[in-house]
Amino acid sequence: MSNWKKLTKYSTLLFASTALLAACTGADVPDLEDSQLDGEETEGTSPSVSKGDTSTLMVGLTNAPDSFNPFYRPGVSATWIQRFFYDSLLNMPTADSFEPGIATMETEDNQVFTVTVNADANWSDGTPVTADDVAFTLNTIADPGVETTLGTSVAMLEGTDSSGIREDGQEELTGVEVVDEKTLTLTTKQPVDLNYISEFLGFNVLVAPKHIFEDIELSEIPNSQAATKPSVFSGAFTFVEYDNNNYVHLEANPDHYRGEPEIKTVYAKIMNGTSLITEFQAGNLHMTAGGGIGMVPVQDIGMLEDLEDVVVEEYPSFNGQYMVINNEKYDDPQVRRAFAHAIDRETIVEDLLGGRGEVLASTYSSASPYKDADVEPLEYDPELAKELLEEAGFDFETPIELVVPTGNAVREQSGNLIEQWLEEIGLTVNQSNYDFPTWLSMAQDLDYDIGLMGWGHTADPNIASYIQTGGASNNMAVSDPVIDELIESGMSETEFDARFAIYSDLQKHLQEQMPVVPLYSDSQFSVQADTLNGGIKEYWAGSLHDLVDWSIDPEE
Repeated sequence: MSNWKKLTKYSTLLFASTALLAACTGADVPDLEDSQLDGEETEGTSPSVSKGDTSTLMVGLTNAPDSFNPFYRPGVSATWIQRFFYDSLLNMPTADSFEPGIATMETEDNQVFTVTVNADANWSDGTPVTADDVAFTLNTIADPGVETTLGTSVAMLEGTDSSGIREDGQEELTGVEVVDEKTLTLTTKQPVDLNYISEFLGFNVLVAPKHIFEDIELSEIPNSQAATKPSVFSGAFTFVEYDNNNYVHLEANPDHYRGEPEIKTVYAKIMNGTSLITEFQAGNLHMTAGGGIGMVPVQDIGMLEDLEDVVVEEYPSFNGQYMVINNEKYDDPQVRRAFAHAIDRETIVEDLLGGRGEVLASTYSSASPYKDADVEPLEYDPELAKELLEEAGFDFETPIELVVPTGNAVREQSGNLIEQWLEEIGLTVNQSNYDFPTWLSMAQDLDYDIGLMGWGHTADPNIASYIQTGGASNNMAVSDPVIDELIESGMSETEFDARFAIYSDLQKHLQEQMPVVPLYSDSQFSVQADTLNGGIKEYWAGSLHDLVDWSIDPEE
């Protein structure tokens, strides 16, 4: 099939399946890609801030949000924007700490958890936020008829299968019980690590308003007014408008249970990485969103570091870039390891990232406390790579199709290098380029050989959605009983040391089987004006926990 026909086919599928705005990314994925802008500029009237205005926050985004549906948040940008106007049960200010969000969550045995909703929490239409809202949200996520990206966030609850889908014959989750207006209990299948459920369910799930969504047919939620132009909120801000691929407009919620935000208006402006730099130079931005969705090209970060009124911080990232492999087509782990040996990942980090990143040995970067330092990346050895392929009887005559999505300059450049390195060991490689939503749709249909993709990772080491059999984001056809058993064991342990040992074994097994080739994790940057009090933190995902306290100092 020609690239043009593929593009037409998958663009049609994409719009049919997401049916939402510009739509993009998919599955249970904190992916890094959303709708990252390439070199083009957006159209439409761009909002601006007047000199001396300390009530309006201007944020730079390179990834357009792909969803305002609290049950379906396929891309990182969707989740980040929704956190402005929907609350989670818990906040996560650092990678290893939690604090109350819209609720508290307590347990005595790590299996039965009591959730108490904040007594002062109301929806923006004046309706109280209740335990019924929480129960409705969890039951909707687990319903087999709903389109959701949050299955793994509820998969620990009693009454779900390993993918977080409600068991057959049940109308509601047996592990969710409303006690009174502001209290409910959650029961897990077995005792679980407190940090695991706190992050996956407490932090990752955003509570939806039951009285808005309950009368909407599940199949109609993606196209509903409530999911495309939301109007009822619990968060510090309210959604006003999305000017497609131009900006998101938010206004302060004066009745938020933690108080009215200091900042009254937020514009999240969507632009390419080059424009982020020029907008900072012109004084038109207060901050980038960071975290892979407000990306300044790493080779250009020095230009911002040179600005006197801009503060740049560099942090290691949990996230990574990978070469995903169609495991149905390449079912021999020796072949997959050969691919890894053929790629000079150190060159990518040193030459393309300027050393601002790290080579990955597995799915865990140095930011993760679960990274096993004894598991080192497979060395670059093209001769060994060729030898392994020859021993495996690999067909060198059949071309390999390499998909490199557009929108991330370093990844595009690494794709060219990977094509070159694979050809140096005797392979014929045809590279094709698509926007990320199209590529993701292809990957979900396994209509590829190998391709480049970014994965977002949580502080908790659970990566079930990517590599567990049937995982919502397992678009590589990985089906390995050892992986499945290790993941199940990791979720069932409640102590760090026991979990670390399990995930160490998982890292070793992944390196032996190489279902996906880990490439690199690029550093994460916080870039913001020195007048902004607040902004992006070292643990990026939890940066919005103190939104109501952010403020902007007058310029001197």
